[in-house]
Amino acid sequence: MSQPVTGPAWWNAFAAKHPVAAKWLYQIFSFFVFSMGVTIIQYLFFTFLPGVLGPELAATEFMWPRVPLHLFGVDFTWSLLGYNVLYDAAGNVMIGGGLGYFLSYEIGSFVAQCINFPLQRNITFKSHGNPVYQALWYFIAWVAISLICNGFNNLWMPVAAAYVAPAVYNILVTFITGGVSMVIFFFVFKIIFPEGEQNRA
Repeated sequence: MSQPVTGPAWWNAFAAKHPVAAKWLYQIFSFFVFSMGVTIIQYLFFTFLPGVLGPELAATEFMWPRVPLHLFGVDFTWSLLGYNVLYDAAGNVMIGGGLGYFLSYEIGSFVAQCINFPLQRNITFKSHGNPVYQALWYFIAWVAISLICNGFNNLWMPVAAAYVAPAVYNILVTFITGGVSMVIFFFVFKIIFPEGEQNRA
């Protein structure tokens, strides 16, 4: 089914001549705009929620599995779930690691996906599939992608935390995680949000 076209005359002419390309461009543009919007929401959670949760949770280590590593002069423990407790040069616990950061990351990511799901389903892909069925597959994809991103982040985040300011650190976390997630999610959405699909019984 071709994408309904509304907009400037040049776009309408292009869409009429190249309906498949126009649909892909529309979807990629809308997907990018909404994804960047929820990325900003994630950044706010990553930046401010660890401070709200406080130093006690920042000092609580929650990691699985625990694999000791040494990269670029930094000793840390790699995991799929959880983050290292961060310390400053004096040995004091820093906000931005431990259970506090893990909860902030997961809560921020989950809230962002709750906003992203209806926007992508209804506007970007204009899908009419069963929303419960689609939400289930979306949740499964989010869990799988989160594990991939957590594993990847935990290779470089401890090193970055040792060399850059927290604000820069959170921007890196947000955009690297968001960039990897966006590429994977776009093709996941193409599968779970087929255009024009009728509601399942």
